[in-house]
Amino acid sequence: MLLEYQSQLIDGTIMTINLALTSLVIALIFGLLGAWAKLSANRLAQRLAGAYTTIVRGVPDLVLILLVFFGGQVTLNNIGAITGLWGYVEVSQFAAGAGTIGVIFGAYFTETFRGAIMAIPRGQIEAGISCGMRKSLIFRHIIWPQMVRFALPGFTNNWLVQLKTTALVSVIGLQDLVYNAFTAGRSTGQLFTFMAAAFVIYLLLTGVSDLLLRSVERHYNRGVVRA
Repeated sequence: MLLEYQSQLIDGTIMTINLALTSLVIALIFGLLGAWAKLSANRLAQRLAGAYTTIVRGVPDLVLILLVFFGGQVTLNNIGAITGLWGYVEVSQFAAGAGTIGVIFGAYFTETFRGAIMAIPRGQIEAGISCGMRKSLIFRHIIWPQMVRFALPGFTNNWLVQLKTTALVSVIGLQDLVYNAFTAGRSTGQLFTFMAAAFVIYLLLTGVSDLLLRSVERHYNRGVVRA
């Protein structure tokens, strides 16, 4: 039975991977900007970043996805009609899902990156400044390598959760792995079989991701003496 629908499952898996990677890029951008804002001396930037992380982490992911997909399209078209700047805009399921998941996990990455930067000994940065290093060199040679090392455990956890969160976009009609498996299961009357197949595929994706990120973590931990 599964062999007859293998192309549908493969297409859904590819869509899930594309969605997860696209939302990851968005999340990293929001996470880095959010961490910079929270650590900056600008009070307004701190408050905006604090409000962003508080609101996003306090609302269920599914609610935000539905709100963006249905409410975002209406809002954009109303603004376009009032200002005359653009015509009818249709928000695709992929754009709504990737954008919303990216913004959601950007809030979690904000705290991950902020904690990683704060874990860097201040004396190392001051030593770089005293040696006459430019800010770009300090970031590249002191802040970035250690930030990555400190952030990788939290990054791995966030990525694995984010990968599984992509399943929520099936409710807005995106033909991801869950949507295709559910559709095939309903049409054949073998819903349990196809959802079990989706379970195994997600397990494989998270397992491979975990192995790859652990190898990256070992790379950045080279030469680090552990107590």
